[in-house]
Amino acid sequence: MTSLVVEGLHVSYGATEALAGIDIRVDSGKTVCLIGANGAGKTTTMRAVSGLLRPRAGTIRLDGADIFGMRANRVAALGLLQVPEGRQIFAELSVADNLALGAWLVRDDAEIARRRDQVLARFPRLRERLNQLAGSMSGGEQQMLALGRALMGAPKLLLLDEPSMGLAPLFVEEIFSILADLRREGTTILLVEQNASAALEIADYAYVLETGRITMQGPASEIANDPAVIAAYLGG
Repeated sequence: MTSLVVEGLHVSYGATEALAGIDIRVDSGKTVCLIGANGAGKTTTMRAVSGLLRPRAGTIRLDGADIFGMRANRVAALGLLQVPEGRQIFAELSVADNLALGAWLVRDDAEIARRRDQVLARFPRLRERLNQLAGSMSGGEQQMLALGRALMGAPKLLLLDEPSMGLAPLFVEEIFSILADLRREGTTILLVEQNASAALEIADYAYVLETGRITMQGPASEIANDPAVIAAYLGG
């Protein structure tokens, strides 16, 4: 079953074309990564899919439903949830309040409590800091909170935009361990990540994006062994 299908996606910023007709597919239960240099269009792709910006042309379908041009709140209500670049937590609210906001569509208190228990079991650091202001935590802890907040919404498709950006190596390792766990549990993930080596290690399938165009795609293990990818993105 396919969760996300993107076809012929064009996005422009004024006269500048940021995406020039890209096609992406994310099958249910799979992790797909999108790698490329800064300015390649990775974050633009995520923002277009999640409804944060309106594409110029193309098709975007989530579980068969047309979501092209749909507002971000409506896209989120359908189960497509994004952990944005830079985390964007609510710094002046507590950890507990940030998590509660992730379940904004849920009316059943027992269900909210069940989801929170699951998130806190996955992120023990957050349990220790429930009453702490989110903005007072370290970058790695804030990234865990941003991910936990998205999981509170029980996503059908989880978009992750640069989850390791700016984190200390130990937190990067911890975040990718959590993402590997989510993959094993069958969470459907579209991942944008500068750390191409780590992304390809946990992904099932990969796309290489260059100046708004998909230049290569295939099983992540094959992409990771491609000489051009190694030279450009893996330090070869």
